[in-house]
Amino acid sequence: MTTGADASSPRAALRRVDWASRLRGVGILLPFTILFVVLSLTSSSFFTKANMLNILDQQSATLIIAAAGTLVLIAGGIDLSVGAIYGFAGVTSAHFALNSSAGTAILLGVGAGLLIGLANGVVTTVFRINALIGTLAMSFIVGGCSALITKGNLLVLFDKEGFGKLARTEFATVTTSIWLMVGAVVLIGLLLSTTTVGRYMSAAGGNAEAARLAGVRVDAVRMLTFAISGTAAGLAGVIDTSRVLSAQASPNDTALAFTVLAGIVVGGTSIMGGEGAVWRTVVGVLFIALVGNGYLLLQFDPLYEQITMGALLLAAVGLDALSRRRG
Repeated sequence: MTTGADASSPRAALRRVDWASRLRGVGILLPFTILFVVLSLTSSSFFTKANMLNILDQQSATLIIAAAGTLVLIAGGIDLSVGAIYGFAGVTSAHFALNSSAGTAILLGVGAGLLIGLANGVVTTVFRINALIGTLAMSFIVGGCSALITKGNLLVLFDKEGFGKLARTEFATVTTSIWLMVGAVVLIGLLLSTTTVGRYMSAAGGNAEAARLAGVRVDAVRMLTFAISGTAAGLAGVIDTSRVLSAQASPNDTALAFTVLAGIVVGGTSIMGGEGAVWRTVVGVLFIALVGNGYLLLQFDPLYEQITMGALLLAAVGLDALSRRRG
């Protein structure tokens, strides 16, 4: 015989607020707001139009890559090659900008990112290679190709004003690099939140087998996310090359992948897939950017910045694990 307490326990469980999951979902807004207010009160240079636009301009590439990377993570994958793709697209566009038109250089740079993204999709879905290992290996391959293109040299484009217009033109006192970032992030966010494909991405990452039984082509969905991620990284690389009018193969490009991943996870997207939102990623990336900006403006010892970043990432991943245990 079922007691009243036993009968009510399922309803009580349903009514119980999963505070950890809710905190992961919107909690980044609280520390972001606190940090923003603190920096505004402690530094007269922080909350100025020049500094705000400077932060957005410097983070444009990271935000574009992270928005697309959110799709990959939600669908149950991970892409560690985005930094290398970013660098390869940059040197590819610079190489062709020196020898052809600006439009051709831009298209080839972005197209290179798309092709590498598709290759990542094939490697992880057709050949069933673990996404972490497959994309890490791809980053080494792509990084080597970048070095071959530049032969270790800096490609300088100071006389290629047409190519520079992609990122350096101003509209309403805001550079086109920022406008391009806003457009890309909004499009990716709408794809995830308002389309059937976006729902399929969440289903593929949440429970791939159940999604397959429901008729979702999980492999095709994941391949699409890698293609979008590669294209976004290519676009970001071209934008930054246009912004600084130079490009060079650099080992630091690989580190960009981990910066992007940190922003996505700190923003509240689950490292295990199935849950996340592009707007959270935007706030997560900007939160990390504000930490770095604050260290600079307040003249704190930059050696502690890495410690702060590591602590933030551990807290975000720990919160994700805690919410799943309680779920």
